[in-house]
Amino acid sequence: MPTRSRIWPTVLKWVLLSAMLCYLVWISFWAHSEAARHKCVGIDVRIASATSADSITKRGVLDELEKYKGKIIGAQLNTINTADIQRYLTSFSNFESVECVLTPGGELRVNIVPMIPEIRVFGPDGSYYVNKDGKRINSNAEFFVDVPVVKGNFTKMFPASTVLPLVRFISSDPKMKDLVAMIDARDAHNLILVPRIHGHVINFGDTTRLAEKRDMLLLMYRRVMPYKGWSEYDTISVKFRGQIVATRRDKTPVAHSEEFLEDIDLEEATLPTAEQAVLATRPNEKLNVPAPDPADTPNP
Repeated sequence: MPTRSRIWPTVLKWVLLSAMLCYLVWISFWAHSEAARHKCVGIDVRIASATSADSITKRGVLDELEKYKGKIIGAQLNTINTADIQRYLTSFSNFESVECVLTPGGELRVNIVPMIPEIRVFGPDGSYYVNKDGKRINSNAEFFVDVPVVKGNFTKMFPASTVLPLVRFISSDPKMKDLVAMIDARDAHNLILVPRIHGHVINFGDTTRLAEKRDMLLLMYRRVMPYKGWSEYDTISVKFRGQIVATRRDKTPVAHSEEFLEDIDLEEATLPTAEQAVLATRPNEKLNVPAPDPADTPNP
């Protein structure tokens, strides 16, 4: 038969457990009654990042919550369905995750982990953003972000993420960032840079040898353009290793004797198989530039 010294600890344990259960039931009823008695006093949006777009994202969330079907600010706390608000905000592709909770102070707190766009794409099917993983983000006006602009007809075989290495390279290089206004992605092997200097475009080829191509382009700007003029060429191509191909703006055939030589197509002039034709024809001029000397090459 158990002694009294062994019974009392057991009785005390059950008394404490019963008291705790009663407290939890009471606090639940109290919280419910308080929620019914108090109203939502505001919305606190918190962004889990540290970017310049945080204020835009916060404003966009507040604008979207104004369109929410149910009343939030001024509504009794027990009538606010935080799970439904969370589902509503998650339906937008601009967020990685959304969490909605009611605070003791009577606010709806919205914790947002946003998608961070890297580029804005303009194509036949409209405009949208693309993040670092190549995921498409709707370009809602409420969540406008100032990022590099890329134009292209992207497909599953040629996704917009193909251009990301070039975009990152340009963004990391002060000279290229100041130079390039937009990228026209015609295909994976013809990424065209549209500079802020009007009059010509730059065929950068694909996303390989980016530093080398930049050096060749800057060498062209330093050694050739000041003498030829900035309106002399309509296309500068640095897509091929060790050479620059510039296409004259004026495609009028030039007489070399009594006859005119046939003009050469722009893209044909950039191909190695057209080398002899390029050398023999004035409208498309091939500039064989040797590997840049370190003293002449602009610092990155």
